[in-house]
Amino acid sequence: MIIFVPRNQAKNKKMEIAALVSGGVDSSVVVHQLKEMGYDPTIYYIKIGMEDKDGYIDCPSEEDIEIVTYIAKKYGCRFEVVSLHEEYWDTVVRYTIDSVKRGLTPNPDMMCNKLIKFGVFEQKWGHNFDKIATGHYATTTELDGLTWLSTAKDKVKDQTYFLGQISYVQVSKLMFPIGSLLKSEVRKIATRENLPSAKRKDSQGICFLGKVNYNEFIERYMGRKEGLIVELETGNILGKHQGYWFHTIGQRKGLGLSGGPWFVIKKDINRNIIYVSKGYDTKHQFGEVINLQGFEFITKDIWGDFEDEKEISFKIRHTPGFTKGVISKKGDMYTIHSAEPVQGIAAGQFGVVYDQGNSLCLGSGMII
Repeated sequence: MIIFVPRNQAKNKKMEIAALVSGGVDSSVVVHQLKEMGYDPTIYYIKIGMEDKDGYIDCPSEEDIEIVTYIAKKYGCRFEVVSLHEEYWDTVVRYTIDSVKRGLTPNPDMMCNKLIKFGVFEQKWGHNFDKIATGHYATTTELDGLTWLSTAKDKVKDQTYFLGQISYVQVSKLMFPIGSLLKSEVRKIATRENLPSAKRKDSQGICFLGKVNYNEFIERYMGRKEGLIVELETGNILGKHQGYWFHTIGQRKGLGLSGGPWFVIKKDINRNIIYVSKGYDTKHQFGEVINLQGFEFITKDIWGDFEDEKEISFKIRHTPGFTKGVISKKGDMYTIHSAEPVQGIAAGQFGVVYDQGNSLCLGSGMII
């Protein structure tokens, strides 16, 4: 569907920009910022809602499209609604289900950015533009003639973790117009400009689920299979679960056990057993060594082959803070040795590596 809105004369005609707008406050303010910078972006709303051959649909796209249509009219931008549902199903959703079957903890948001928003979209529409602008809390830095993914001003909201799998070609084309703003500043702009998304709640970051409950989604494709919940230290059977695929390493809620807190420590997918340990400080839920498979640098390999250890900071999930450590390499395997115990190291998730100053996002690999 294409909605044409009359263009205003742009102050800056040097670059053609595609703005990916979801209807949330962040991407709405992206359009405002681009107009303030003198650009005349074309707005795209990407429909990637969950819908399979059985008609499983969830995403509240109608309300989103209404808001984005208003934004387009307010700023005089061309607006297109495009669907990448089939491509999304064939890549991100399939990856998610396959990972869960293997007992891994998937990260669909990272795959969505890499394969859909900055992958298929680029192939179909983005290649007609000089830049693609998004509402991610991130920035880019030009250094030694190269473009580097770098962290946002708002370190609490920083979303570079979700961008840790993108390529150099992709980061070179991206713009993050709100990356230099605090979340509170974004809200103020939205309120001042009377944007309909000003008071909208932040999304939960699970781009493929929308309002659908995660366990309901998994159950649809994996079903239920009763298994045992076993205390790791004693071997005592504490209860039953409905399938290892509903649980991830480090999980505390949803186990249905009394006398806790209980944490998922490991899974035996062959026997469908969940092992748990009690207490916030149990040593079994912490680790200091993180092995990364298939590590890829975003901009360039800054180390090459090395035998010593390199000081870094890193994340193993989207969190406000960074953890210090060192990284070593043996063959194609990179290993992080954390300076402090890290909770819930889950195979299948990604370890994203930054420079010592928590500024440049260097690359990522899958935790094994």
